[in-house]
Amino acid sequence: MLVQPVVSRRRFATAVQNTLSSERKPHFDKILIANRGEIACRVIRTAKKLGIKTVAVYSEVDANSLHVLEADEAYCIGPAPSAESYLRMDKIIDICRRSGAQVGSVSSSVIYGFLSENAKFAERLAEEGIVFIGPPSSAIRDVQPFCTAAGVPCVPGYHGVNQDADLLFAEAEKIGYPVLIKAIHGGGGKGMRVVSSASQFKDALASAQRESLKSFGDADVLVEKYIERPRHIEVQVFADTLGNAVSLWERDCSVQRRNQKIIEEAPAPGLSPDLRADLSAKAVAAAKAVNYVGAGTVEFIFDNDTEKFYFMEMNTRLQVEHPVTEMITGLDLVEWQLEVAAGNPLPLSQAQIPLVGHAFEARIYAENPRNDFLPDSGPLLYLDTPKPTHIFAPPIPSLPHNDLCSELDSVKRSPDTSTHVAPSMRLEQGFTQGAQIGVFYDPMIAKLVVHGRDRSSALRALRRALEEYKVVGVSTNVEFLRMLAGNGAFIDGEVETGFIKKHYEDLFPAVESPSPELLAQAALFVALREHPIQSTGLSTPWETLTSRRFGGDVYERTISIQPDDASADPTRVSLKFISPGHFDIAVHSATPKTFTGILARLVSPTRLSTTLNGFSTEMTIVSQRPPPSHPASRATNTMERLHVFSASGTKTTLAIPPPAYLLSLGQDVLTSSKGALRAPMPSLVVEVKVSIGDRVEKGQPVVVLESMKTETVLRAEVAGVVDAVACAKGEMVEEGRELVNIKEDE
Repeated sequence: MLVQPVVSRRRFATAVQNTLSSERKPHFDKILIANRGEIACRVIRTAKKLGIKTVAVYSEVDANSLHVLEADEAYCIGPAPSAESYLRMDKIIDICRRSGAQVGSVSSSVIYGFLSENAKFAERLAEEGIVFIGPPSSAIRDVQPFCTAAGVPCVPGYHGVNQDADLLFAEAEKIGYPVLIKAIHGGGGKGMRVVSSASQFKDALASAQRESLKSFGDADVLVEKYIERPRHIEVQVFADTLGNAVSLWERDCSVQRRNQKIIEEAPAPGLSPDLRADLSAKAVAAAKAVNYVGAGTVEFIFDNDTEKFYFMEMNTRLQVEHPVTEMITGLDLVEWQLEVAAGNPLPLSQAQIPLVGHAFEARIYAENPRNDFLPDSGPLLYLDTPKPTHIFAPPIPSLPHNDLCSELDSVKRSPDTSTHVAPSMRLEQGFTQGAQIGVFYDPMIAKLVVHGRDRSSALRALRRALEEYKVVGVSTNVEFLRMLAGNGAFIDGEVETGFIKKHYEDLFPAVESPSPELLAQAALFVALREHPIQSTGLSTPWETLTSRRFGGDVYERTISIQPDDASADPTRVSLKFISPGHFDIAVHSATPKTFTGILARLVSPTRLSTTLNGFSTEMTIVSQRPPPSHPASRATNTMERLHVFSASGTKTTLAIPPPAYLLSLGQDVLTSSKGALRAPMPSLVVEVKVSIGDRVEKGQPVVVLESMKTETVLRAEVAGVVDAVACAKGEMVEEGRELVNIKEDE
């Protein structure tokens, strides 16, 4: 059955100790996790720790995903689109039944996931007699009126049920521009638009509603005053069915792109104990107002100019960023969820909850920050990550229980930075090397979570971890996160939601041309992988003379290398073999440079060790061959690319132009298929606008693709007649696949 609160009077959890004498209720034997990716894996880890069996559900494209492999059982629930799989209530309830749950038994299946903020879903589960790890449906519905009545400050705005466009426009006029349109049932920046003037409102409203309906199955929105220089601060709350509610302190999630969080920290920098206490008290008041049960996040907009904060929304689930809260408290919040869902009291009172050190979480996304953070998709060809020190948060001793501590004093705290805390790091990931980052879901690859004695030590640990995180196959935001973690304003805690725009030039410095040293090292990698130096064992002339001819001529080679830019000119690099592991190199760039007596060897197929100009270093270099379907051309995606990671983590991508004969052959192919339109990336075919025999003009839309919820229109490059259509609406197509061919007019 659905867990319901059994008392109406709610309070801070200052009397939990008195309830612990009652018999503790056992955990569930089995839970169903209606989610995917790293968060599903996170839940599975705690369940395994507690001896609870797990049931995973997956869409057709997620069949080989990590959460499917780690669960005890897994069931397919439909095609890739969320609306046909993860958001299908009927399918999830059916799997709950099929996986062996019996109403009223100890092994009742428990649901957690995509639909965790859907009140209708919670009601359906209650009707079916299935326990929901989450709050009652009444708490999932709009909490704004309850928060207002409870004295929680709210941003001026409209939060009503009437969604008539003219009414919403009139409310925006009353509020005054700029306003924020936001999906009521959403999160992650989806269904959110900032509107600066009346002329923009109707289009922005329609766009937000479409995105909300597509992402969450509900188009309802709210309209609020948009604060010009805000911070995003949220409080983690927990409540049980016995009347206890606590704050597990706040998180700062201010640095965002596309209205989505990218880095989070706990506690929020720069807050006084009084302000922290006020935030916690208001968050708990919001939970009390709706008789909340379980884990929730009360989100506030903090005005940097006035230092006032306003209730924004309540997320009725465990957020992506929950690990930073775990790190400063030493708790397992998934375990807390399971305890509460079983009907047990909160494990700690408010006065007992630690607040030690500082934690950061950096979200690793498949996206291109220099292209407005547009999502990317494709295979993780190479993945090398820092080694985690912990799977769960390192334990922190709880504070003594104190019945005499007032509610206000129990939350009026400063972080404990005097206790010695060894730097620690967790890696929460949902993908491994070889996995495919698809186009249907959020492109988050992993989360790096670090904890230190104070903010500066935690930030140092984060920078070090990011230096060791290497990905090839998709564009990522790792380099951007490194720049962010080293930015002076961020180090000083001067955060706000407009941080990226404000510090854009510092975060996105001009891309420098590769140095002669880097070009020399890349050329050494190419030469050595073909003639590796044997460093151990007995040698023979057949091994030691690989770089010499029998006539005694010294082996020399010239390699052309260019930046990953089709408009860049290649640079010739000449290598001369001197003796095993020793080379002379000349880089014929705009400012030529010569290096003599370079020591170099391949430590592994992707690891190069060099001593150049008296400086010894090791770097990672990963080769990425072009797709076989791409004819050779001047475009770098048809060339072999070398992804070079320096010892400091800086990534530089270089390309090796194909030889002239391959360029000639490739040109023949491209000329013969001048009218061919190919998929620029793995995509979903949204619409095919032509049929065989149709006449098209140059520039006419032919195919509409979607990748990561972003549409791309392929247009005819020539005028002519369509003589081949090799795709259909709803089909997934790989990068480089020919979709339509147009026979050009003669």
